[in-house]
Amino acid sequence: MSAAPALAELETITDRRRAAAVMHPLRPRILHLAATPSSATELAGQLRLPRQVVNYHVRELARARFLKRAGQRKKRNLIEQRWVATARAYVFAPDVLGPAAPDWRRIQDAMSAEYLAALAAQVQSDLGAITAQAAAAGKRLSTLSLHSELRFENAEQRARFADALHAAVLDVIARHAAPASKPDGTPGSGRPYRLMLGCYPAPSVPSPDA
Repeated sequence: MSAAPALAELETITDRRRAAAVMHPLRPRILHLAATPSSATELAGQLRLPRQVVNYHVRELARARFLKRAGQRKKRNLIEQRWVATARAYVFAPDVLGPAAPDWRRIQDAMSAEYLAALAAQVQSDLGAITAQAAAAGKRLSTLSLHSELRFENAEQRARFADALHAAVLDVIARHAAPASKPDGTPGSGRPYRLMLGCYPAPSVPSPDA
């Protein structure tokens, strides 16, 4: 029995046909269970469904490159093919929506939730593209992530925070980054990076006593 292929932590789906292939409600459940190598028979047992039904969806997921071969196992006088998911989790790139995908440049209100959501879609789209490029080149991406939770008692406090954060970020960029463009308007030296910051109210969490 050959060793199982390594799983990626996250895979971004950028192809519309692949996106359509995983939309059947049973297929995400199969991918979740296939985080460890499994045959169609084993998956059918876990899902409590007929093997023929599960085997059909396994073949379709393999055809769409969501499952890859992970060795074989012998059961009685039969040799069963085992499969493993290509990643532990998946996200859809906004690009799969084509012209209906969000575009922050089409939203005038830069303080709106829609604008922030469109920026987040841009990040997701960019990361999907550069992750695929890095994987093809056998390289690892250099990124920076910041995450924090904070509270504001009123709108004035929130506004002061926004102004101070904006000024601090501009100062850090000016002191630690190369110029984005040269005096003649051509791109500056070095690899370009994108920085996006967002702040939004945290979703309400139901009380355990509710």
